[in-house]
Amino acid sequence: MTNSDHLRLLHNMLRVRRMEELCAELYTQEKIRGFLHLYIGEEAVVTGVMSLLRPQDNVMATYREHGHALLKGVPAKLIMAEMFGKVEGCSKGRGGSMHLISAANRFFGGSAIVAAGIPQAAGLALAAKQQNEDRQTVCFFGEGATAEGAFHETMNMAALWKIPILFCCENNLYAMGTALSRSQSQQEMTKKAESYNIAAQAVDGMNIFDVIDKTQTALDFVKREQKPCFLEFKTYRFRPHSMFDPELYRKKEEVQKWKERCPIDFLTKYLIEHGEASQDILNNLKNEIEQEMRDAVSFAENGTLEPVENLEKNIYENDL
Repeated sequence: MTNSDHLRLLHNMLRVRRMEELCAELYTQEKIRGFLHLYIGEEAVVTGVMSLLRPQDNVMATYREHGHALLKGVPAKLIMAEMFGKVEGCSKGRGGSMHLISAANRFFGGSAIVAAGIPQAAGLALAAKQQNEDRQTVCFFGEGATAEGAFHETMNMAALWKIPILFCCENNLYAMGTALSRSQSQQEMTKKAESYNIAAQAVDGMNIFDVIDKTQTALDFVKREQKPCFLEFKTYRFRPHSMFDPELYRKKEEVQKWKERCPIDFLTKYLIEHGEASQDILNNLKNEIEQEMRDAVSFAENGTLEPVENLEKNIYENDL
């Protein structure tokens, strides 16, 4: 990878981080309502994977999907407007934080139901295969989803039907407030995939270079073999499960230890040590991002609330 590639990666990681930080601020101001699940700490996963995808590729995510939508090409202003509940949002203000979607960007959610996106993504991948479309399908989900029936049913089907899809398990060790060690007897996610004869590999989700290297290998495998592949990204969220979470289930020392492995700090240090970035360059990146996000907030604040008379619209198919 070139210097410009590395800077682009850092730029996108910082974009995701700043958008998330701003969302937390806006939530405390009650400008964003409902549920809000932040991705802070996991930026290397989404940035690394998305850097290898093309506009025509399919992506399915979870309710912690702001960064996924942003890096799949959904403009920050449309994401922010959606979280403000404005009709200019990417889901017309009806989805909110957990239901971002943009068919134009081949980004299909955003789902509040744990594991719901896994069979849906398999359907997208199967459709692309049957129609001989030049597109790959990537599905993101947390380790908690691997305890759901939808996960196991889809793994089995994907293996039997040879569905070309990349399953990306973002293992941040906690399904809501329950530690993985307390909820699942098999804590190596790769073994769950391998039990269905699906090729699987663990990835250091805090290291952008490991993410890119192993994701590229996996995508090449899926395309070449026309079979599913599974990656377990070992990562960590620095913030609570959601803004309502009192976070009584883990110690501050544990969180601090993981923060010392911050993926953004890791890449920043690498660029400086290798002469690929200076403090001026980093300041310019941050200023550019700050302007992008402030413009997004302004767009959202000046957006339109849906009128009450539209309450029953878009309920039935003939209303669309």
